Order: sequence, then structure tokens, then C-alpha cells
Amino acid sequence: MGERPSGWAMAAAGGVAACLAYRAYRSRYGYEFRDKTVLITGGSRGLGLVMARQFVAEGARVAICARDADELDRAFEDLARRGGRVVTVPCDLTAPEQVNEMVAVVEQRLGPIDVLVNNAGVIGIGPVDHMTLDDFRKAMDNNFYSALHATLAVLPGMRGRKRGRIVNITSIGGKVSVPHLLPYGASKFALVGLSEGLRAELAKDGIVVTTVVPGLMRTGSPRQAEVKGQVRKELAWFSISDALPVVSISAERAARTIVRAVRRGDAEVILSLPAKLGVWFHGVLPGLTSDLLALTNRTLPAPGGVGARGVPAKAIVPSPTPKWLTGLNDRAAARNNEFAPQEAFADTAERVPGA
Repeated sequence: MGERPSGWAMAAAGGVAACLAYRAYRSRYGYEFRDKTVLITGGSRGLGLVMARQFVAEGARVAICARDADELDRAFEDLARRGGRVVTVPCDLTAPEQVNEMVAVVEQRLGPIDVLVNNAGVIGIGPVDHMTLDDFRKAMDNNFYSALHATLAVLPGMRGRKRGRIVNITSIGGKVSVPHLLPYGASKFALVGLSEGLRAELAKDGIVVTTVVPGLMRTGSPRQAEVKGQVRKELAWFSISDALPVVSISAERAARTIVRAVRRGDAEVILSLPAKLGVWFHGVLPGLTSDLLALTNRTLPAPGGVGARGVPAKAIVPSPTPKWLTGLNDRAAARNNEFAPQEAFADTAERVPGA
């Protein structure tokens, strides 16, 4: 006969079972979004809009902000058709005074902000040879400081009520720095650090901070990127990798996962298995990860082309990638308000000299 499990082993197994049961309970019956006010920055398109739909379905009052008023109008119509109570506010999140005014408008119309989702951001593609200080400043302003400005604007109210949730949408690029995305990666590393530090400091105030780390995701957003160097080749590798079904996930699946994580109050959620493996591998073997990324960099386009002149991805024609490779992302762009009805895709845009 085998030995009976020791008391310690039984206690450990019981503890694990209790933790799993509690996590399942929190996932199903945790923080309720019904009749809560949720503010999503960059909520007019892409992942932001998909998350707004999810929160509307949960019964939340939803506010979205972005720079483009036309995008906001289209997003409002989309969300209103779904029965949501929605407010849209044009706002440049890099300007603190505009952020404070936007938060005041939202609270006046929908009530105190219970959940802030810092989703707004920009991305630039190209070799470091063509990246300028302005590129790094732009990435920091839009990907880091915009989140900081929004967080500081809602904090006094959340602290006063002793409750609130802050969600920071970062990136796998904020855990593993990828070649040809250096300004983006640096800004996302900063946002990961801010988010993790905020969780530790704000817990005493009843505020829960969740860091979301998406991997490659099919939101339709590659057309919003700014590209430098050999822009057609740069856009091709980025668009293809962002659209492949095995290594990328849909924005809808990502949004559902994010909402569950916020309901549970998770510290961090990494979206997609490849992203989880990448973060784990980098954590265990950071040197080898860097060496492998250096080899990857040799396969990416060399400097040249239009050089340091940034080109909007939607202006690069003809399309550098076959539709069968990017079809999933193209359809996501159509669903998620990534282009206006009168707009066509890149193959009908104005040709860029030197591209």
C-alpha cells in the first residue's frame, strides 16, 4: 500500500483548489459593470471600439474619446444601435488641460468614472536609422503621457470614493523590444512600468489597476501606422504578421478576455499564447531572446527608401501584401471603423513618391 498524503500536501492541494474556485467565482460574479461609467481612450476604432461594444453589452454607461470627430460620430452610431448609453468627447490626450475638461464632461453627463481604460496610442514602423528624437517624443506623448494624463484626471474622484478600476493597454512590445518598432516599444515599456507601480500604490485606496499585454491582434489598425525607410517592405512584414490566424488573435476575443480580467481584478493579462510564450522565454533567457531578435532583424528591410520621412500606411500604394494574407485584418478594419465609408484601402490611395 502506498503512503497516505502528508498533512502539508493535503493542505497545499486544498489551498490550490480554493484559489481556483475563488478565481472562477470572481470571473463569474466579481466586479459588475452594469450601471457603471466606463471611459475608454482611443475608443472610436479598433480595439477601443470593440471593448466599448463589450462594455455596452455588460450594461455599462460608456464614454469614448479620440481626436477625430468624424470617427467618434460613426462610433457613436455603432454603439447607440446596440442600445448603449454613450457619450463621445473629442480630445487630444497629449494636452492635460483637454483631458481634464473631457473627464469633467463625461462625469457631468454619465456620472463618476468607475473604470478608465487607457487604450489610445500610435505606432511607427522602420529601422532605428530613420527614427528621430521627435519620433520617440511622439510615441511617449501618445502611448505613455496620454495614459498618465487620463489617470491623473480620474484619480481624485476614485480616491474620494475609495473604489475604481484602471486598465492600461500596453503591448508585447512593452515586454520584449522588437526591431523596427523602437519608439513604440520604449513607450510601451514605460507604460508597463507605470501600470505595475500604480497597482502597488493605489491598492490602499481601493483602486485596482490591470496591465493588459496584447500580442499580435487583428484590429485592422496597420493602416493607421506611420512608416519610414523602405515603406512598402516595412508595411508588408508588419501587416502580414499582424493578420496571421495562428499567431494573432481577433479583437473580439481580446476584448472579452480584457473584460473578464478587469472583472476579476487581475494584475496582468497577456493576450494570446504566442505572446505568453514570448514573455516567458524572454524572462528565462533574455540574452538568447536578444540574439534571436538580432537574427530576425537581419531579415527585415535595410534603411533606404523614403528615409526619415514618415508616410501614413494608408497612402502606400499599390498594396504591398496580397489580400489573402491580410484578409482577416482588412475585414476587421471594415468592422471596427478603421476607415471612413468614402475611404478605400491603400491600393486606391494616392501614390507616395519613393515608396
